[in-house]
Amino acid sequence: MLLPKPRFMATLWLALALLLSAFAPGARAASGTYEAELPAGLATAKDMCALLPCKDVFPGATYFSERKGQPPYVEAYDKAGKDGKLLGYVMLSTDITDTPAYSGKPVVTLIGMDKIGHFVGVKVLKHSEPILLLGIPESALINFNNQYIGKSVAEKLEIGQSRPDEGVVGLDAISGATVTVIAQNQVMMTSGSTVAREVGIIAPTVREPAHYKVTGEALTWDELVGRGAVQHLRVMPEQLGLDRSADPFIELWFGDLSQPDIGKSVLGATSWDSLKLQLKEGEHAIFIIRTAGRESFKGSGFVRGGLYDRVQVKQDADSFTFRDLDYLNLYGVEAAGAPRFNESAIFIIRSKAFSDAYPWKLSLLGNRVDRATGAKSFTSFDSPYWLPASMLEGGRPKVDVPQAPWVRIWKARGVEIILFVVLLVAVTVVYALRERLTRLSTHKNKWPVNAFKYTAWALSIGFVGFGAMAQPSITQVLTWFHALLFQWTWSLFLSDPFIFLFWIFIIATVFLFGRGLFCGWMCPFGSLQEALYKIARFVGLGRFQTKLPQKWHDRLKWLKYAIFFFLLTVSMFSMGLAEKLSEVEPFKTTFLVGVMNRAWPYGLFVAAILGVSIFIERPYCKYICPLGASLAMPSTFRWFGLKRKQDCNSCKACAVGCGAQAIDADGRIDHRECLHCLDCMILYTDTKGCPPLAKERKRREKDGLEMTPIGDNGYFFPIYPATSFTEQISAKAVGGPDPRMPTDPTLPAHKVDIGKLEWLWLELRDHLWPWSSEGWHSQRALQVAGFSLAIAATVAWIMTAMGTLSSGAIIGWWFGWSVYEVLIRLSGRRYVKDGPWWRDHYRVAGVMDMLSYVGFKNLLIGAALFLALKSFGLLIP
Repeated sequence: MLLPKPRFMATLWLALALLLSAFAPGARAASGTYEAELPAGLATAKDMCALLPCKDVFPGATYFSERKGQPPYVEAYDKAGKDGKLLGYVMLSTDITDTPAYSGKPVVTLIGMDKIGHFVGVKVLKHSEPILLLGIPESALINFNNQYIGKSVAEKLEIGQSRPDEGVVGLDAISGATVTVIAQNQVMMTSGSTVAREVGIIAPTVREPAHYKVTGEALTWDELVGRGAVQHLRVMPEQLGLDRSADPFIELWFGDLSQPDIGKSVLGATSWDSLKLQLKEGEHAIFIIRTAGRESFKGSGFVRGGLYDRVQVKQDADSFTFRDLDYLNLYGVEAAGAPRFNESAIFIIRSKAFSDAYPWKLSLLGNRVDRATGAKSFTSFDSPYWLPASMLEGGRPKVDVPQAPWVRIWKARGVEIILFVVLLVAVTVVYALRERLTRLSTHKNKWPVNAFKYTAWALSIGFVGFGAMAQPSITQVLTWFHALLFQWTWSLFLSDPFIFLFWIFIIATVFLFGRGLFCGWMCPFGSLQEALYKIARFVGLGRFQTKLPQKWHDRLKWLKYAIFFFLLTVSMFSMGLAEKLSEVEPFKTTFLVGVMNRAWPYGLFVAAILGVSIFIERPYCKYICPLGASLAMPSTFRWFGLKRKQDCNSCKACAVGCGAQAIDADGRIDHRECLHCLDCMILYTDTKGCPPLAKERKRREKDGLEMTPIGDNGYFFPIYPATSFTEQISAKAVGGPDPRMPTDPTLPAHKVDIGKLEWLWLELRDHLWPWSSEGWHSQRALQVAGFSLAIAATVAWIMTAMGTLSSGAIIGWWFGWSVYEVLIRLSGRRYVKDGPWWRDHYRVAGVMDMLSYVGFKNLLIGAALFLALKSFGLLIP
């Protein structure tokens, strides 16, 4: 049987991936609403249905009113005019909530609801979910949304199985898009219930009225703020997509006036008594003052229609808006030390559903401008308020906060999650004790190791891959990278517990052992390839199985790194395009969506990879996988590697049997490529399989000498204490390279014979100062250019902190500096550490070593700077 030539194989794989990305029907099908352009002025247009297809979500309606209410909704009628019959309501989700989905952006949804609160239509207008761009057809989201039709907003609708005893109605999720559908469920239920309460379909919540504790004490402004009786809301221009300014867009102070001590302290006794006379039973008053900003918190709606459309009060799912009759003048604040203000108001909450004994929020409504497109979107800024416990008789009431969706998911799948955790822990423990297993094995009987390894493969394929659909992907690396830099949201990542836990396992084990434990034992697709290879050998196809020539392997192994860096670069400009190109991974087709649910090119791609896997061990893992490449880079700094002995530099037994082809001509293991099959570790102590041990064993048997145990160094213990194990090393191996480290060991001159404090200082300097006297003598021009670029990159960070450079620009600068730092270090400080960072096990750095070191180090530094700038509100999106 003829096997494909290496160059043809690489070309075939890459061509198939590009074919899938560029021409697959799924890509065209998903183009409809992915990052679709919404009509200009949609956020503020009164006649919303003139811009949107409201008839699509409310069949039978022919006339739609203008936006009304706060938050706004549209009434749907069977016909125009006075004779028109009200059928229900249409709402735009972003008018009510901007709940982010997996992309960090909301799914903009148009929703129809009848007069009794049943959903009658759902239409997605725009989404930014990469998983729905290509990996999963957009029709899956349409089918998911169709589950709401006919269901009531008063029902408990949750993702997962129905639980009649708890009154929960289950909704089928989209395989591989759990986070997206959880967010969409929140959007549907929040939007529907908010409008239902506003129009009276759902009765407002009844809350126990507050019982105030009155001391009669006159409080100063600072005391009111210190106790939490007055709260603060500040919005900066950049939060709305406007040009950065030192002055806030608006700054508000607000508080409850119904509590006597607060009311009298703010208004004075006379004015507070006058206010109490104007309040009816069950009504409450709050005050708001504006101390900075040129924008009015009253808005312009009260001028046209008596509605204050900029502010509202929210209490759980209830929203309370204000009209002109709910407004009273606030002429001054009597509390000593109160700030000067340029706008003020007293608002009366007339709903009996409100109780100031419970927490509430002041919400400032507005529009955010997308700096890239100029498009406006609805947004709100909330500041929480809860009367201090000391001002309420008996303290604050106990509030039952609804569990977050991700918490419910963890509870609903508790048994599976526990089993998954047990599996991950068991695999980690077994691997950590690998030397005990390998000492029990021989090259002819590998079952002490293989029993565990094959079990891990089977569970990885069946339980993890097809069962939990927890196949990690390069798209998660890119998404998490972007989230770390731009908008980290824990709840989104916790919504998929298996992937979340899997990544904890991956990150921990990559730094402990390298990528091989995940890639070689627990990756579902990698295990599937390996299983096919082993089964093919078992059924008699072993004579057709082969390896690529080592020179071709050494060339093609770099392909996966090129794919990873390409995807990472593309994602900086377009996450959507990166998601398309990430179809170079066959994971979605195999486990998440299924071969039968996708267009034929996807199935052909998977079939091609698995077909080649019958004859070549793990071809995808070794040559294409961008996920493996992303994990290989930090594997450079794993703490614990596989053992080598001096004779490994001349003995080729391990290299011949290495399926990953990760052992070079000098017997060194490349831990970026090693998949931890442990065959070399079995030979390491096998007195019949390891040639140096076999030779020493035969010598001792011939001379009638004692067979001592094998030491950690891989040689027999000396028979006599005075003898050295080095006598067992062959003459050929003695003068060769040391295979125990991936490259030749070295120790920088400045780290010899120094104290602990000096060691710490030099350690810090080594990471932050890439220049060296060696580099200055060998590559002076490069060192000078690098110094200039370092100054420019520092200035770029300062400009970012000052708000004159965007996050995208600083990423470009930081990437450029990182490339140059690699060159600078290679010309001077050409070393990296091997093993735990607190040890001085230095070795000479290859190009990939330096790329891995600088890339990982600068990613951590850049992320720390990003987080610091964001925490101070100094980063432009």
